[in-house]
Amino acid sequence: MPENKSPSWQFNRQINASVLIQLVLLAGLIIGSYVNLQRQLDLLQRDVTMLLQCQRGFEQKLELLSEKSISYEYRLRAMERQINQADKLDGTFRLGSKGDFL
Repeated sequence: MPENKSPSWQFNRQINASVLIQLVLLAGLIIGSYVNLQRQLDLLQRDVTMLLQCQRGFEQKLELLSEKSISYEYRLRAMERQINQADKLDGTFRLGSKGDFL
C-alpha cells in the first residue's frame, strides 16, 4: 500500500509545481501590464501638458487679435464719423456698400 500513496503524492506535487509556475507567470504578466500602463499614463500626461501649454499660447494670441479687432473697429467708426461730418459740411452724400447714407 505505501507504493500507492507515493505515486499519488508525486502526482500532487507535480500539479502543485505546475500551478505554482502558472501563478508566477500570471503575476509576471500582471506586473508587466501594470508597468506598461504606468508608462502609457506618463506619456499621456506629458501629451496633455503639452496640449495645455499650446492652448494657453493660442488663447493669448486669440485675445490679442480680439483686442486689435475691437481697436480697429473703433478707429473705423471714428473715421466714418469724420467722413460723414466732412461730407455734410461739403453738402455731398456718399452711399455706403448697402446703399445707405454714411
